[in-house]
Amino acid sequence: MAKVDILVGTTLGSAEYVADEISDQLGDLGHETIVHLAANLDELNQDSLWLIVSSTHGAGDLPDNIVPFFDEIQSKKPDLSGVKFALCAIGDSSYDTFCQGPEKLVDQLIQCGAQVYVDKIQIDVQYDPIPEEPALAWLSVWQDQL
Repeated sequence: MAKVDILVGTTLGSAEYVADEISDQLGDLGHETIVHLAANLDELNQDSLWLIVSSTHGAGDLPDNIVPFFDEIQSKKPDLSGVKFALCAIGDSSYDTFCQGPEKLVDQLIQCGAQVYVDKIQIDVQYDPIPEEPALAWLSVWQDQL
């Protein structure tokens, strides 16, 4: 079975709830998951799928808890050519910076050689006030590929 590191960027907790539900669904299928609320490169397995579950904070920024990870990647520029990742972004389309926070992290990962594993999902809380539901539906589409 697969190993999945779930990297969480959250301000008010909704992304953490989504990450926990994703972890539970993957665990029920026999996959090994670790949820990281304060990820750093030393504790992440480059052979795992990195599943980023993050909201956008302020004017298109990353939530405070994942900024140190972003800064670490930006400053160290590690070779991540063996890493595959997926993005579950959560935002509010009433803001013009809808889901832009996690895109900054994705850009850094790609610059370091990481590869997109599946198409991202952008969950709009204006239309999906319970973001766990579309996140789990998205996961169900590709979880058998793991």
